[in-house]
Amino acid sequence: MRILMGAQNCGFGPASELVAVSRLLRGHERVFVGDGVSAVFARRNADAFDGIREAATQETAAAGSAMVGDLLGTADLVVSVMDAALVVRSVVARRPVVMVDSLLSFWQLGRPLAEIRDLCASMPRSSFAAADRHLEVLSPHERVVAAHLLATHSVVQNFPGVARRAAEFAALGTGGAMHVTGSIVDLEGLRKVPGDAAPEYDLLINVGGFKNFLLDFDANNDYVRLLHRWIADLLRDWHRFPRVLVCGGPFGEHRERTVSVAGRRADCRFLPQRELLRQVASAPHYLLAPGLTALHEALALGRLPLAIHEQHYAHVFTVRQLDGTLFGRTAGRFADVLPHHRIPEDDLAGTAALVEIAGRIREDDGLYARFRRTFNERIEHYVSLTPAQRRQGVEELRDVFDGDPLSSVMAGIVAHPE
Repeated sequence: MRILMGAQNCGFGPASELVAVSRLLRGHERVFVGDGVSAVFARRNADAFDGIREAATQETAAAGSAMVGDLLGTADLVVSVMDAALVVRSVVARRPVVMVDSLLSFWQLGRPLAEIRDLCASMPRSSFAAADRHLEVLSPHERVVAAHLLATHSVVQNFPGVARRAAEFAALGTGGAMHVTGSIVDLEGLRKVPGDAAPEYDLLINVGGFKNFLLDFDANNDYVRLLHRWIADLLRDWHRFPRVLVCGGPFGEHRERTVSVAGRRADCRFLPQRELLRQVASAPHYLLAPGLTALHEALALGRLPLAIHEQHYAHVFTVRQLDGTLFGRTAGRFADVLPHHRIPEDDLAGTAALVEIAGRIREDDGLYARFRRTFNERIEHYVSLTPAQRRQGVEELRDVFDGDPLSSVMAGIVAHPE
C-alpha cells in the first residue's frame, strides 16, 4: 500500500505525531508531502518515511499544488495530521483519508456543527480549487472540524472535552468513523530509550518547534528573545544546574548556540526526535513548552515535567484544561507576571497577545525581574517534589489521557481503509 502523509504547519507537534503514525506503518510505502516547519521535522526524522517531497521546492505555488495532486493520484491511503487542506484534496481525489487530531476539543466554532456538516455535504468534488472556494466561509478552526466530517476515518487523541465533542459528531449521524486513542507518540522509539543511562545534563528545557501561523524564528519572536535573555540568568540563579540542554526549532541549523556563566553551560540545539527522547529519559529535571505531544512522550517515559510559559493560545488552553492536575497547578504562566492582563479567547488574537506580553517583559526591567523571580519560584517548587509526588502526577495525567492504543487503531484502519 502507498500511503501519502502530511501534517499541519504549527510547531513540531503535528509533524511529531505524523512520525509516530508513520513508524507504525512499516511494510507500506510512506511518502511525506509538505513544507514549512513540518518538512523541517520530517527531514530531521527522515528514517520514518520512505520518501519526502517538499512542496516548497517547486518553482510556483501552482507547481506545488500539481505535485500534491500527482502524488494523490498514486496513493492508496492518505494520513493527515490536522492538515485540513490535505483532507479536502484527498476527498476531491477520491482517496480514503485518515484525519489525525490531538486537539479535537480545542477547535472553536462560530457556527453550529450541523451547518458545517451541510457545507461539507454540498462541497463540489470537481477540483480542489472549487472545494476550497466553497469552504472559504469557514474559519481555520472550522476547517479542521470540517476535515473530520469529510475524512473516511478520524483518529483523535483523548483530552478533556473530547468525549463531549465526539458525542456531538455522533449525533449528526454522518461523517466517517471516529476513534478515540491514547497517546499519539513514537512508541517504538520510546521502548528503545535506555532507562538507566547516566544523564549528560542536569536540566533539559524543550521549547518545541515554536513556529506556527504567527510565530517565527525571526518575526513575532519576542518569546524566543525573552528566552535568550533568561537562559543566562537561569545559569546565574541555579548552581545545581551546571549543564543545561535547551532544545527546539529556534536552535536549528545556524541558530545553535552555547551560553556560559560562571562555569555553568547551556547548550541550545535542535535534536532528532529519538535523541531528544533519550535526553528526556535521563535528565533529572525537565522543563517544556506545554505542547501535548511532548507531554505525552514525557509521561510514557515516566517523567513529570514543569510547563514553561505559554507560547501561543493552544498552550493557554492546554494548561487551563489540566488545572486539576499537579502538572496544571505547577505550570509557569505569564499570569504570574501580569495577573490582570487578559488573553483573548481566540487562537490568533490570543497568540498575538502572548507575543506582546513576552515583548513587554523582555524590554521592561521591572517586569523582567518579576518574571525571573516567579519563574524561579515555580522551578523551586518543581525540584522539591518527591519521587512519590512525581509518580502521582504522572499517573493522574495518564488517567486523563487514556484511550485505545494507537497501534491497534491504525492496524484496523489500514486493514479496512474504506
